[in-house]
Parts: sequence; C-alpha cells; structure tokens
Amino acid sequence: MTTVLLIEDNSDDIELAHRAFEKAGMADKVRVVMDGTEALEYLLGPDDSPSQAAASSIKLILLDLNLPKTPGLAVLRRIRLNPATRHIPVVILTVSRKEPDLLQSFTMGISDYLIKPLEADRFIQIYKKYVRTEPA
Repeated sequence: MTTVLLIEDNSDDIELAHRAFEKAGMADKVRVVMDGTEALEYLLGPDDSPSQAAASSIKLILLDLNLPKTPGLAVLRRIRLNPATRHIPVVILTVSRKEPDLLQSFTMGISDYLIKPLEADRFIQIYKKYVRTEPA
C-alpha cells in the first residue's frame, strides 16, 4: 500500500529518495509523480473528488515547489482546500530556506520542509515523524 506520495521532477532527487526508502525497507510504500498536474489527478481525480484509494492511503506528501505543468504552490493550495486531503502532512522540497515560495507555503499549512540536495537520513526522519508506523 502506498503511504508516501513524492511529487518531484528531478531524477537525481527521486533516485536519492528511492534509495533512502529502500534502505529503510519502505520502497514499496512510495509513489512518485513527476509534475503537479499528475499529482492532482492522482490525489483528487479529474473532478476534485478524491478516489477512495488515493485519499485514504496517502499518509505523507513530499512536494517539490518547482514543478512542471502545475506549480507546487498551486498543488498545495488544492490539497489544503479539499476536505479529503487537507489533513495529509505536506513536506516541501526546496533549494533555499529563503525562497519566497517556502515562506508562502508555511501560511498555507505545510508540515515541514527539506532543503536540497536531499540527505537520505532526513527522508527517513520525516517519514517516521509524520507517518505512524504500522505493525508488519
């Protein structure tokens, strides 16, 4: 079952995240989408009516701010406006603590952020912080 949605278009960052989750035995819990439009369709469906599977299984969203098609802030806004997804913790992936979009994302209710280049151990810390570990 997917519990983490990684919304990232950089193949190096995707590979690092995959290796980190694989090392922790959680690679099968991560779904990757590479642009904002694909992320919204996966989470909310074509008519902003989340599919039961996506809305109920996602426990954490890792969201890059600089995405093709639909920008990260627009994705975050739609996630926070929809009752079925507004409770999901969203962790922003960014290149700078001073990025204006990062500041705006805090006002929109993000849970945390990770600075790129990403460190594998931070992925696992974030996962453990926001996703309740389930018995095997």
